[in-house]
Amino acid sequence: MSFKALLVSKTEDGKTQAAVTELDTDQLPEGEVTVAVEYSTVNYKDGLCIGPGGGLVRSYPHVPGIDFAGTVEHSSDARYKPGDKVVLTGWRVGEAHWGGYAQKARVKADWLVPLPEGLSTRAAMAVGTAGFTSMLAVMALEDHGLTPGDGPVLVTGAAGGVGSIAVALLAKLGHEVAAVTGRPETETYLRDLGASRIVPRAELAETVKRPLETETWAGCVDAVGGAMLARVLGQMKYRCSVAAVGLAGGAALPATVIPFLLRGVNLLGIDSVLQPYENRIAAWQRIARDLPMDKLEAMIQPATLADLPQLGADILKGQVKGRVVVDVNA
Repeated sequence: MSFKALLVSKTEDGKTQAAVTELDTDQLPEGEVTVAVEYSTVNYKDGLCIGPGGGLVRSYPHVPGIDFAGTVEHSSDARYKPGDKVVLTGWRVGEAHWGGYAQKARVKADWLVPLPEGLSTRAAMAVGTAGFTSMLAVMALEDHGLTPGDGPVLVTGAAGGVGSIAVALLAKLGHEVAAVTGRPETETYLRDLGASRIVPRAELAETVKRPLETETWAGCVDAVGGAMLARVLGQMKYRCSVAAVGLAGGAALPATVIPFLLRGVNLLGIDSVLQPYENRIAAWQRIARDLPMDKLEAMIQPATLADLPQLGADILKGQVKGRVVVDVNA
């Protein structure tokens, strides 16, 4: 049986090219569960895997797509049966293992989670890895004491996928949300998601010599890293936390240990790739319960497999707003 997929190949001169191609099911990699994919999405890693590879792709030809949602077609694992709705994020699927930019995928049963009740496969991919990561970040901040009323919670890279859902989640949970963006045209979008304050990126992008500034933020979901994260650490309130989820502004951290020593600030690393099964279930249940679906709908940009080469290039340039939902069967 054949199916459509976005196949990335490497040319003789070492460049990559991506095109929608017909494949046979016997070309799928090994795994206990075969899924009829319904929707996927576009993340920064996907942009790398569609284009230059970024050191993520092990071998070519390759099917990218680091997350997907769909219906089980076949399973040799008792946990899943045909007809079950499932979601996959992480485990290097779409990087080292063929991913969700196809009408069919075959993966290990351990990598899947059941679709939460009340959440459609389309909504699950409007959430995707970005939203799953946002939920993990919010849960980590809560575990370290963040409660509504503590003060403003900062979200950096707020108009991106992770940031958009973090803004909507935090606002729904009753927090005052300050959204950082370098794109003034996204202010209305961010306020509609629930941001009560817009912080221009330039206000936080510059490194300063002072290790501590005025205590301002009760929490932070940081998707930027780099100099901005260093600034934010020096502005955190006493014993408050930053959940670090990305490095759009660079991997280096030009900071000092002073915020940790004098204010007891916590820097929490958020990994979404290798999260244990129990944490995944808890995060998806919270998403189904706490994410305002009307806000989620407002973030969605629909796409097809044929749109992915351009979208992959766009997301690497920071030109994708909100959440792209890829209908692989369109």
